[in-house]
Amino acid sequence: MSDLHEMTALEQASAIAKGDLSPVELTEHYLARIAKGDKNLGAYLTVTGELARSQAQRAEREAVAARRDGVRLGLLHGVPVPVKDLVQVEGVRCTWGSAVFTDHVSDADDHVAVRLREAGTVMLGKTNTAEFGLPCYTENRLGPPTRHPLNAGRSPGGSSGGAAAAVAAGLAPLAHGTDAGGSVRIPASACGLVGLKPSRGRISNGPWRPDVTGLSVHGALARTAADAAALVDVMAGPMPGDVYTAPGHPGGTTLTEHAHRDPPPLRVAVLREPMVPGAVLHPDCADALEHAAATLAALGHELQELEMPPDRRVLEAFTRVWSVEAASYEVEPEHADQLMPLTVWLREIAAGVSAREYHAALATFRGLGQMLTDLLFTTYDVILSPVLAEPPVWIGELRNDVNPADEFARMTEFMPYTALYNLTGMPSITVPLSRNAGGLPIGVLLGTRYADEALLVSLAAQLHDSGRRYALQDCFRPRHQHQGPQPGGLSGQK
Repeated sequence: MSDLHEMTALEQASAIAKGDLSPVELTEHYLARIAKGDKNLGAYLTVTGELARSQAQRAEREAVAARRDGVRLGLLHGVPVPVKDLVQVEGVRCTWGSAVFTDHVSDADDHVAVRLREAGTVMLGKTNTAEFGLPCYTENRLGPPTRHPLNAGRSPGGSSGGAAAAVAAGLAPLAHGTDAGGSVRIPASACGLVGLKPSRGRISNGPWRPDVTGLSVHGALARTAADAAALVDVMAGPMPGDVYTAPGHPGGTTLTEHAHRDPPPLRVAVLREPMVPGAVLHPDCADALEHAAATLAALGHELQELEMPPDRRVLEAFTRVWSVEAASYEVEPEHADQLMPLTVWLREIAAGVSAREYHAALATFRGLGQMLTDLLFTTYDVILSPVLAEPPVWIGELRNDVNPADEFARMTEFMPYTALYNLTGMPSITVPLSRNAGGLPIGVLLGTRYADEALLVSLAAQLHDSGRRYALQDCFRPRHQHQGPQPGGLSGQK
């Protein structure tokens, strides 16, 4: 079958459970597509063909036995799922996106790798990432940059850019990613995918690099909200030694179930203006927000504009914590010259961050989360905002190896919305609804209160399905073609 990659991940899993599709056949299909299509794309750093075939054969044996014995298989049994190269898998190369670790092979699994294997998924390989996941692009010194599947000169974003490019190009049905400031949602938006960042503690970060800051979480990139929810369901659950653990979903249900249920009418706060000083919202991204707002209004949700003025103290706190994260990787002095200039600059900042300043920065994050919980989410159910302040940029446009301080400032202006949910630990999800006049995807971002991913994926699925129908009716046009405010959009909500 030549169209296997056009099926959703859940459709593939269903076909495997029924015996209509073999995990071996599906895995070979994707390995062939990777061999042919990834040479210029750069989505994968390591392709694990031998391991994938072995896991697919095991998944096939288990599927045959399950059909014989009347046993129900897992949500994504037999479905290929690549993992981002920030995750350790025993016996597989793990570079953390850095030339320093080009030849490093992991001697143990991270918990998320264990979850994926136990769920019967097949690991195609390790997807490309920025060095240590620090920048919001996917360019490193291990090889060529990851390219946008729709425009080879553009960046797919980062740091899970390899994962996004793989899914968007049909080199994987869905993919694992990590997100500490937007690294799942940024490339998902840029590549026209759903990107789900779950609540802090939903998926174990242990055991080898537990994130004591609470910023980083494992997440999912997929073509549908239901697929993304299924991958989070598979990866979720507490593990011994976890720093954070999130409570279960209402009634013991799964996220996948909620992705197939419409939400009740919701109160939606629309956050238009960037929360980073100096950031300016591009007209294409403003149009995508208008389109999403109009769709939500048509679905019966109540919208009201919200202002959250930029606060430089939050940016300064994030910079301190981010720099300490960059410095947490142990690099021998003789290998320091292999680090990216941005990484070097951040590690230098970290050397001047005192324990008191670090504690104060983390306290700032906790205070922001408490403020949203006590004030905003007692009035509203969901926040709607752009994902990015700009459409996908050219490869190299965000990098500034000569002046990393300017690079960092440029990146914060490019991605002024996503980090809010990392600072607070709350869940958020990107929804692909629009494309600009150049054909580049422009997503929107939904966020909600802590541990309420069920509401979030329900709304995202509803918005995605309805938004695509709305777009087919040509209700969304680039700003330069606007004849006036869109009915039911932001212009009509006060």
